[in-house]
Amino acid sequence: MASNHGVRSSNLLPPTIFTMTQKLSLQETYAPHNACFGCGPANSKGLRIRSFARDSEVVAQWTAATEHEAFPGVVNGGILGALLDCHSNWTAAFSLMKAQNLKAPPCTVTSEFSVKLHRPTPSHQLMELIAKPAEITGDRVKTHAELRVGGKLCASCEGVFVAVKPGHPAYHRW
Repeated sequence: MASNHGVRSSNLLPPTIFTMTQKLSLQETYAPHNACFGCGPANSKGLRIRSFARDSEVVAQWTAATEHEAFPGVVNGGILGALLDCHSNWTAAFSLMKAQNLKAPPCTVTSEFSVKLHRPTPSHQLMELIAKPAEITGDRVKTHAELRVGGKLCASCEGVFVAVKPGHPAYHRW
């Protein structure tokens, strides 16, 4: 299967990686027209990460291409931040949906997030993103996410995401 700009390796994943039978990602299921640069299925020039619920966490896999590099062989830190931000945001939205027994996730936005770069992240290798809700309080979710390559921790993220209300520019974006 051809990749989109060399970045969507997730369609080539071994079936044993994920334990659920879900074929569509959270983004494709709940926000197929979303144009977000990091996670929007409708953005043909974006990163288009695909996040999947697995037990109490949300997982994704993605491979960076040459155009995502800061220098040869190493992924740009801003790209890593975008991946962790979007993946954590979907973790928060899905967690709120489950906690509030909703049929669809509420639209959430980033309130704050911080990324720690632990080591250079190699491009052209499969990245694994794993995120979990650390705390849910009302319409806010604190998350913890990790990005690994070959089992080695390359970056981590702590974030706070909030469900938006009517009148917010992001309301109904999904």
